[in-house]
Amino acid sequence: MSDEEATNRPSQAPEPSRAPGAPQGAEESRTAEHRLRRELPQEIPAAAAGSADPEDGQDPESSLTGRQRLAKGLWPLRVSRAQLIVAVLLFGLGFGLAVQVASNSDGSGALRGARQEDLVRILDELDDRTQRLQDEKQGLEDQRSELENSSDRAEEARKQTAEKEKQLGILAGTVAAQGPGITMTIEDTKGTVQADMLLDAVQELRAAGAEAIEVNGVRVVASTFLSDSGKSVSVDGNKITQPYRFKVIGKPEDLEPALNIPGGVVQTLEKEQAVVTVERSTKIVVDALRAVKQPDYARSSSQ
Repeated sequence: MSDEEATNRPSQAPEPSRAPGAPQGAEESRTAEHRLRRELPQEIPAAAAGSADPEDGQDPESSLTGRQRLAKGLWPLRVSRAQLIVAVLLFGLGFGLAVQVASNSDGSGALRGARQEDLVRILDELDDRTQRLQDEKQGLEDQRSELENSSDRAEEARKQTAEKEKQLGILAGTVAAQGPGITMTIEDTKGTVQADMLLDAVQELRAAGAEAIEVNGVRVVASTFLSDSGKSVSVDGNKITQPYRFKVIGKPEDLEPALNIPGGVVQTLEKEQAVVTVERSTKIVVDALRAVKQPDYARSSSQ
């Protein structure tokens, strides 16, 4: 055995001598006790443990028990602002959940304790209420459909009214118009063209489908009249001079042949030594307007 092993090996106490006549069991128990004392660490006296000096490098808290450490960690209380807010929110949430559970428990408890006849009556009332709500919903949907249809009809009526107003304005001469048509120019160098000849030309154009007519800046309407004024002609009291220029809106394929028929307007004017020129055009602008005249006696029958 080496010296190191001899040093590390715990010294063995000499076995106690057994008194002559002592019982064998008592001797064995004393021997086991001595062996246990040798194996256990040596106890530290309480006074020595309590008087440990902090300057020796030992932590004072290491000598505290677990209960003392828990009490020291819980008191005094250290609550931050965030923790306080979280606690208040959690308390509010818990209180709301408790109230909800209590209300649900009360309602379910009331129904749970009701009789079968009461439950059947409640179901019938719910069915009736559901049916009434369905009927009310259907009625509202029908009203909405009627309003939408009436709105569409009103919008369509307004569009038709506006379109009709434009058409009547064109015929009455209160609205400017444009479209395909013809331009007829009459050069009367001899001064032989009279008002009745120009009136025949207007009538022939209307019969051929003319929708808007303008003569030398004067709009021709249903009430237009022509009269002779010396060697010139007056249209609705407005004196015009030659060359007489007609701007007519209508179908050119119908207007031009109507003027050039045998014995028609062109041949009649040419017999009076006038020069007549008829030209077709895809766009004729009639922008001469007539003032709207309020009738003195006629009123709408729908009023």
